[in-house]
Amino acid sequence: MSLFLWGALPYIAFTFFVVGTLVRFFYFERNWTTKSSQFLEKKQLRIANPLFHFGLLCVIGGHVVGVLIPKTWTAMIGIDDHMYHQGALYMGAVAGFLFILGFLMLMKRRFTTPELRANTSKMDVWLYLFFTLAIVSGMAGTLLNASGFFDYRVSIGPWFRSVLMAMPDPSLMENVPGIFKFHMLSWMIVAIVFPFSRLVHCLSVPFNYLARPFIVYRKRDRR
Repeated sequence: MSLFLWGALPYIAFTFFVVGTLVRFFYFERNWTTKSSQFLEKKQLRIANPLFHFGLLCVIGGHVVGVLIPKTWTAMIGIDDHMYHQGALYMGAVAGFLFILGFLMLMKRRFTTPELRANTSKMDVWLYLFFTLAIVSGMAGTLLNASGFFDYRVSIGPWFRSVLMAMPDPSLMENVPGIFKFHMLSWMIVAIVFPFSRLVHCLSVPFNYLARPFIVYRKRDRR
């Protein structure tokens, strides 16, 4: 099971992510959309959307530094373990708070607004569920590791890089706490459902999304 979870499942998720996304783009391009709901509700979206996306970008940046960059590299520029842990803890907590706050506001908007709830598909519900599991487990892992008892840069980081190099080493995940394992599995599930969800719209940034014209919704003239 360990070999499957940490040696095979990452490549299964990656295959779904890449192949599924390409198939959807080339054969189902009309469905390549975020299914904008701005015309159904605008006030809550104006606050929740920036919070969610800004927090998400910060969280992704933290994961890139913590997982993709080897521990020895940060040590070479004078960042010791204590300094790194304190920075990751406090900045990660702020980024995670903004991310979770924006996500909760989006969920409230989605499931308490009748028009939005009626336009929520089954895939949207599954996506939100897996996204919630990934977010909660990640934040829980950060808070539970406030004392720094677990250094993911000597286990999860090298394991993830070994997967990217096509030389997976599942043994690196043996002593990883359960909450971090659950977090990694949650994100692999998100990668699997990615091609079938509204998340594909993020791949349009910045090539087409930023240059697209705004869609202007006008109220019907009462006269």
